Amino acid sequence: MGILREEDKIEVKKFFDERLKDKVKILIFTQKINCRFCNETEELLKEIAELSDGRIELDIKNFATEKEEAEKYNIDKVPAVVILDKDGNDRGIRFFGIPAGYEFASLLEAISMVSKGESGLSEEIKQKIKEIDEDIHLQVFVTPSCPYCPQMVVLSHKFAFESDKIRGDMIEVSEFPELGELYEVMGVPKTIINNKTFIEGAVPVSHYLNRILEVLKETK
Repeated sequence: MGILREEDKIEVKKFFDERLKDKVKILIFTQKINCRFCNETEELLKEIAELSDGRIELDIKNFATEKEEAEKYNIDKVPAVVILDKDGNDRGIRFFGIPAGYEFASLLEAISMVSKGESGLSEEIKQKIKEIDEDIHLQVFVTPSCPYCPQMVVLSHKFAFESDKIRGDMIEVSEFPELGELYEVMGVPKTIINNKTFIEGAVPVSHYLNRILEVLKETK
């Protein structure tokens, strides 16, 4: 039995037909033991790839044995999903944990953005992001049942798409409870910026960018 319902498959195929332009490559880091949702994540990505008419290429990596690949993409936990563009360029987009529930929409949006080569951010915001000259790591803690979480995940991925200095991670907190404890995640979404500051809840794009710029000022 598959992950997606038949009615979901119809909607996903329609989405891809309308939104995908160039091919997208997706890396899935997985392992057979000590991983709660690795099998389900792999199956989910296989199902959506089959609905893309060849526009999504999957590459399944063994986290336990392909250490160099994991290190190349800064993968330190599984399941992990990395989305690359048609030329294999890393756009800083990560999913740690199964992108299910409301986060399935975040996955589709990330695939669409990389395929189209357009984040949808305003030119003013894009320019400010491109001026960032230090590394930024955004970790957005979510649960599949949180309707507000995708807003922060998608924003983080858009920022990452616009700058090779930024990496945006979705982290499903119930799959990585030790991280939830470390960052004192009592509610979601909670976004950690460079381990220095955090944002609770969903915020507008301008507010998010300003908080990131404030973190950079504090380190200079």
